[in-house]
Amino acid sequence: MYTPIVASLGYVMSSNKRETLLVHRNRRADDAHYGKYNGLGGKMEANESIYQCLCRELLEEAGITCEQAILRGTINWTGFGPHGEDWFGFIYRVERFSGIPYATNDEGELIWYPVDKVLQLPLWEGDRYFLPMVFDDHPLPFHGYMPYRGDKPVSWTYHRA
Repeated sequence: MYTPIVASLGYVMSSNKRETLLVHRNRRADDAHYGKYNGLGGKMEANESIYQCLCRELLEEAGITCEQAILRGTINWTGFGPHGEDWFGFIYRVERFSGIPYATNDEGELIWYPVDKVLQLPLWEGDRYFLPMVFDDHPLPFHGYMPYRGDKPVSWTYHRA
């Protein structure tokens, strides 16, 4: 039976739209994401919408209030994570927020990084397939399927709709 973990993943943009806020997961050696850079987000709770999940996670992880976010896409990651779980992620680009982001959180350091250099960072291998679509100006969101085996994507297919 397919019962994915539903999650939000947000890429917060700087006011000039040239940088995005990332977390460098370097706090806990037992973290499945250890050493990687990622957007902010996490698991949806039973009593919230996916947008509320994104806003809650941004407040918890970065101390900022989401004021405007655009859904850039969805991804079905099967076999992902330390125990091969299935995840269904809603990927957002956060256009406007209030507050000053934390310098660190429980997962690692928060840094502003140039969007045009993000793909040079240590990322999950699969992130390289969809990140360009998070930051592009295409009017339609993407909807992808990315099965994983271990810590590697097996394939990647998507549609814009």
